[in-house]
Amino acid sequence: MTVRAAALLGFLSALGCMAQQQSPPETPPPQGGEIPRQQENTAPEQPEAEQRWNLFWQATEIGQYHGKFHSPYEGADSLQDTTEWGDSLTSTIFFGLRLDANTQLYFNPELSGGRGFSDVDGIANAPNGELPRVGSVTPKPYLARLFLQHDFGWGAERESFESEENQLAGTRPVDRYTVAIGRFTLTDFFDNNRYTHDPRTQFMGWGIMYNGAWDYPADTRGYTWALFQELHTKHWSFRYAAAMEPKVANGQQFDRRVLRDRGDNFEQERRYSIRKHPGAIRALQFLLHTDSGSYQEALKLAAETGTTPSVIDTRAVGRLKYGFGLNLEQEITSGIGVFSRLGWNDGKTESFAFTAIDRLATAGVSVTGAKWRRRFDVAATELTVSGLSRVHAEYLAAGGLDFLIGDGRLNYGPEYVWESYYSVRVAPGFFTTIDLQHVENPAYNQDRGPVWIPSLRLHLEFGR
Repeated sequence: MTVRAAALLGFLSALGCMAQQQSPPETPPPQGGEIPRQQENTAPEQPEAEQRWNLFWQATEIGQYHGKFHSPYEGADSLQDTTEWGDSLTSTIFFGLRLDANTQLYFNPELSGGRGFSDVDGIANAPNGELPRVGSVTPKPYLARLFLQHDFGWGAERESFESEENQLAGTRPVDRYTVAIGRFTLTDFFDNNRYTHDPRTQFMGWGIMYNGAWDYPADTRGYTWALFQELHTKHWSFRYAAAMEPKVANGQQFDRRVLRDRGDNFEQERRYSIRKHPGAIRALQFLLHTDSGSYQEALKLAAETGTTPSVIDTRAVGRLKYGFGLNLEQEITSGIGVFSRLGWNDGKTESFAFTAIDRLATAGVSVTGAKWRRRFDVAATELTVSGLSRVHAEYLAAGGLDFLIGDGRLNYGPEYVWESYYSVRVAPGFFTTIDLQHVENPAYNQDRGPVWIPSLRLHLEFGR
């Protein structure tokens, strides 16, 4: 950890302790994302009291390193063949307020800073999932989330929720229609997975924390303004969100012409149990309308002019990117779970808001430390295989650049990332993680790599 980050973490830790009125309950950390995974769909014997408000705080520092590797050439957006150190720091306040029995307001100011390897270029499945929130080396504050959520419920059956980040303790109707509107990240509500959804406590790679083939609408920090809707029943959920897209690829400003340019996102979830072990399967579909470029048109224009192809030169209004994803989680025994994701998009238009992945397959296993009397610890491992469409690979081979990969030429091969971590609870609210990633064919280039990336993560969390 850098001296700058250590000093800032100390200050923020003191601030968090001042805000803390009681420590979180002595239960293992949630294995979902920042919008926690809901509890079993059964009415409790003694329902939770309706919590009026809650306040949580987190700070996460990630330090990473990679050494030299085989690199006969490199381009403008390559991972540099030199020893590099990267770090990131984020700190977030999570405030929730119940406005009435069925309406909540959530407000999350956030601070972030740091730097990634080679300006966060050179690996499609980038190794630090916190870096999308980093806009500068010096930590700066900004608004992460501000949204209203309302339930329209029916039926007598209710389910219980504990107090968590962006979740008030209490009960909600099992059968309900929920609307949320405001600023948030779509991954708060879509593509959840109990074992891999939060780079602050779980896997760090971009293509494993979320479905890397889902070029989900977001600004450079990973957030957007959107309208979310969900129909929820005991075993099924159906979700839809219309979200604002950035004006340009990886841009900070949003395109306000939402009738023309926006992201339409759909998901269906089925929850079930196998011999009392919970599982879920989710199907994701997306239609992304952006003012983006075409890889095929860029190649054609380059052939006509005798220049290097540039997808930026072919940007046009209202281009459509579409795709789908599958997401599976299954508890095998108490404390052991497996997971998998598959992803696909058409790969014709430029990578726009998340990362340069058109095809994805990932699978892994997560184990808590209960069997060795460390029930708050987690050990996990996974393998992610990422790929490109044919025309996307041809574009990069001809010297084209995406917003985060481009070696000037390309000997195409799938990008393989094997990631393993061990997370230790040092004290209540304080976790440290040792993580190791092995990247084969970085940026889909068989001429470069492999790269080993060890990481150290420190995570603090408090709240009531």
